Amino acid sequence: MRITAHKIHSIVTVPVFALALLSAAALASAASLKSDLHPDHDRRTPVVVFPAFHFTRLQVTVHNQTADPLCPSSGSFEDWFLNDHPSSVFSQVCQDEMLTLSLDPDTSKPISRRFANPRGVDVRIKSFGRTESAPFYEPLYQFLEAHGYHRNQDIRVAGYDSRLTPDVDDFLPRTIALIESTYYDNHQTPVHLVGHSNGPLYAQYLLTHTSQAWKNKFVHGFTPFAGNWPGQGFFYAVNFTGFNVLGFTFPDNSANALSSARMYQSHPSSYMSSADPAIFRDQEIVVDDLRSGKLYTPRDYKKLFQDAGLPVAGELARAYIGFVKFAKPSAFPNVDVYAEKGSGIDTAVGLKLQGLTVGQVFPATDLSLYINRDGDVNQEDLTNDSIEVWENMTCFHFELNDNPGIDHFSLPGNSQVLQRLLAHLQRPKSNCS
Repeated sequence: MRITAHKIHSIVTVPVFALALLSAAALASAASLKSDLHPDHDRRTPVVVFPAFHFTRLQVTVHNQTADPLCPSSGSFEDWFLNDHPSSVFSQVCQDEMLTLSLDPDTSKPISRRFANPRGVDVRIKSFGRTESAPFYEPLYQFLEAHGYHRNQDIRVAGYDSRLTPDVDDFLPRTIALIESTYYDNHQTPVHLVGHSNGPLYAQYLLTHTSQAWKNKFVHGFTPFAGNWPGQGFFYAVNFTGFNVLGFTFPDNSANALSSARMYQSHPSSYMSSADPAIFRDQEIVVDDLRSGKLYTPRDYKKLFQDAGLPVAGELARAYIGFVKFAKPSAFPNVDVYAEKGSGIDTAVGLKLQGLTVGQVFPATDLSLYINRDGDVNQEDLTNDSIEVWENMTCFHFELNDNPGIDHFSLPGNSQVLQRLLAHLQRPKSNCS
C-alpha cells in the first residue's frame, strides 16, 4: 500500500513516492488558487513558504482500520502543531498508531517506495498551497499583506507530510507545479522560497533536483529561517522518549511514550532530522545512557541503534541521516540565499536517559537531564552555522544574518527579520545565467 499524502520542535527540541504525473488533488489545489487572483497585482516578488516540522495541517481519515482494535475503526482527525481542534475521539496513542508507517521488507525496492500507512488510513495535506494550511505563519502573512501582498495569490504554502522525506510520495512534482503556477499567476515573476526549520530541507531538495535553467526562470531567491540542514542532536533521543506534536511536549505516561517513540522510529524524516556525523562528528553527546555509562555522539549512531536492539531504525538511519545534501559545491542551491538564524540561547542537543528502553517517560522538568550547547532553543549552533559553506557559491549572493536572543520559533515573526525579508524580496536577483 502506497502513501497518498497531500499533505516542530519543542521549546527544548525537534526539528517534522515520487510520481511521474501530478496528482489530481494537487491540480485541483492549483485551480482553487486561481480563484483568489487580484487584478491590482503590481509585480511583487511572490512568496512560497515551506513550513517547519509538523506545521502543515494533515487531515487523517480512518476507514475500517485494523492496526489496533482498541482504537476507533473509522473517523478522522488533524495532526499539526498547536492544533486548536484536537480530536476528542482518537486518543494520542491512537493518533500515533494511525500515523505509524510500515516498511516493506523487500530490499530490492527503492527505500522511498517501501513505506505505507496502516491499512484503512489516508493522510493528506489540508488546503495544500493555501496559507490556511500552515496557521503558525500568520504574523508573516499579515506583514506581507500590510505591504501589498494577497493571500493565496502571491503568498502560497508548499506544505508536506512531515513524517516523510522529500523523496517519498509526490512532493517534488507537486511543489514544482505550485511554484510554476505561482510564477504564471503573478505576471511571470520569479518566486522567492521562504522556509522555516525543516522546511528549508525540502526547499533545498527541490533546488538540487531541478535544473539550473528551471531555477533561473522560476526562482528569485531563498530565505531559510534556521534551516535544519544537517539535523540536530536532540532527535536521537526521541526514538526512546517519543514527542507529542500538539504542544511539542514529552509524553507523560508510558503508553503514550511507547506509541510515540515507535511512531518516530518508523518515519524516514526522523533520521533526516538527526545530526549528521559527517558534519557533527563527535562534537556533542546526543544520548547519555545513565545505566550503562555509555555516551553516544552522532558518530556513534550505528552503535546506538545496535545497542538498543532497533534493526529497522538502524536501516532507516543508514538511508536517511544526512539525506539532504548541501555542504559540497555539487549540492549548493545556486540561487541567491538570505539566511537567518538565532543564537545565544541554551539549546538541548541530547538527553540523559535511564537506559535505552523504548517508551520511557522523560521527566521534562528535570533540567539536569538535558545536554545543552549554544543555539536558538531548538537547533544548536553547529546546525545553524553549517551553511556558511555557501559563501563559496560562484556569482550567487549569500548572507547569514545572526539574531542574538531571538529563538527558533520567533524568527518567522520577528519584525527586523521580516523587514530584511521585504528588502530582499525587492532586490533584483543575481544574473548568473
